[in-house]
Amino acid sequence: MVRRGLLAWVSRVVVLLVLLCCVVSVLYMLACTPRGDDEQLGLPRANGPTGKDGYQAAMQEWEERHRDYISSLQRQITQLQEELRERSEQLRTAQRQAGDPAGPPGRAQADLLAFLRSQVDRAEVHTGVKQATEYAAVPFDSFTLHKVYQLETGLTRHPEEKPVRKDKRDELVEVIQLAVEALNSPAESSPDQRPYTASDFIEGIYRTEKDKGTLYELTFRGDHKHEFRRLVLFRPFGPIMKVKKEDLNMAGTLVNVIVPLARRVDKFRQFMQNFREMCIQQDGRVHLTVVYFGKEEMNEVKGILENTSKAANFRNFTFIQLNGEFSRGKGLDVGARSWTGRNVLLFFCDVDIYFTSELLNTCRLNTQPGKKVFYPVLFSQYNPGIIYGHHDSIPPLEKQLVSAPPRGLGGALFHVFRHQGHLTMSGGHKEGNWVLERLRVRDDVPVPVRLHQHRWVRPGHQRLGWRGRAPLPQVPAQQPHCGADACAGPLPPLA
Repeated sequence: MVRRGLLAWVSRVVVLLVLLCCVVSVLYMLACTPRGDDEQLGLPRANGPTGKDGYQAAMQEWEERHRDYISSLQRQITQLQEELRERSEQLRTAQRQAGDPAGPPGRAQADLLAFLRSQVDRAEVHTGVKQATEYAAVPFDSFTLHKVYQLETGLTRHPEEKPVRKDKRDELVEVIQLAVEALNSPAESSPDQRPYTASDFIEGIYRTEKDKGTLYELTFRGDHKHEFRRLVLFRPFGPIMKVKKEDLNMAGTLVNVIVPLARRVDKFRQFMQNFREMCIQQDGRVHLTVVYFGKEEMNEVKGILENTSKAANFRNFTFIQLNGEFSRGKGLDVGARSWTGRNVLLFFCDVDIYFTSELLNTCRLNTQPGKKVFYPVLFSQYNPGIIYGHHDSIPPLEKQLVSAPPRGLGGALFHVFRHQGHLTMSGGHKEGNWVLERLRVRDDVPVPVRLHQHRWVRPGHQRLGWRGRAPLPQVPAQQPHCGADACAGPLPPLA
């Protein structure tokens, strides 16, 4: 009996010990097992080490995270809305440029814009194109607010005329108005800039290439003296596109007028009177180079130069004396090479050319070192016995300066910068005819591959007097007997 009671007691004690160990083990696991952040924040123990303060801190941190996330989403929505507005504006701009605001966007519109820009690239807007001969160059026509000066005269036979045809008149008016609007647009002007009007327009040139479009270059007065603004526009057989805008300052551009001469003292005296009035008094940014052949009447020519120098306080001239027979090509070559200063604009001129001070600014605006050469087309007088034979006396000089077929036909001056390349005018040709001599001088000058050739009728200059010499039979058939160009072609860079 005693043994049976002892065994029952021992078994009860063992069972209690086992249960106690199990309870201790469970409590130890609950107290020491690590918990995740979410579990700790989401279900904190009320009797744990954090208590009520820890629960509130966790809730506050959770709310801040949600606020940051909401703010990030709002910023992304704002950025997407801004990008959507920009893309919509770009689409509307492309539709306006394509001339079809209501047209469907897509590939067709992109192809149209690409075609219009390819027309600009094909035309001689940014770079020139090498021409086989001078006859292959497409000439420019010039225009002002009231007149058009053209080479291809059509039925009117007048190079200077008011635009009679409505389409031509409307075209030029539209171009001037568009240029004025471009100058006054907020994107192109500053807040303190004065408004531009059509009265600020000085002159423009344009030409049409049948397979590309029409190129316009318009010059306006700037804000200060000797400052100008030029706009280049292009109509690629569609809407006019603004290509570029330039701010030009010609205050420091010096013009070196080179005149080859042999005898002809009376003509030189008349030339110096005009040079004193137009170049010295009105312009003041010129240098005169006289290349004289021989010694006959040389003292008279030098005396005219010295008298002009004293009377006008003018020292910017060079007198060069050469032996041998007169050669225009050699004279221009020597005169150009004699200049040793900074880059200068060369004005190749004859002694019987009358020009105004406005022509000098036109030459500055239409030449550029290494890029542009300028041929202003002038007119030579016919025999005055035929032109003014029915008059009692020859009219004054101002009334003789009429660019019309009864008065004569065209020749050309020549303007190019000194540092364009190697001047190779040999001047050794003795053609016996001033037309052929000019053509041979032109042939002696190599034409750079990418040099703009600007040739157009420019008012304000004319060849005075009649030479009284008939052209020789060997003048080329395509060459007008009165002469086409008075000087050489474009020069490559001089060393």
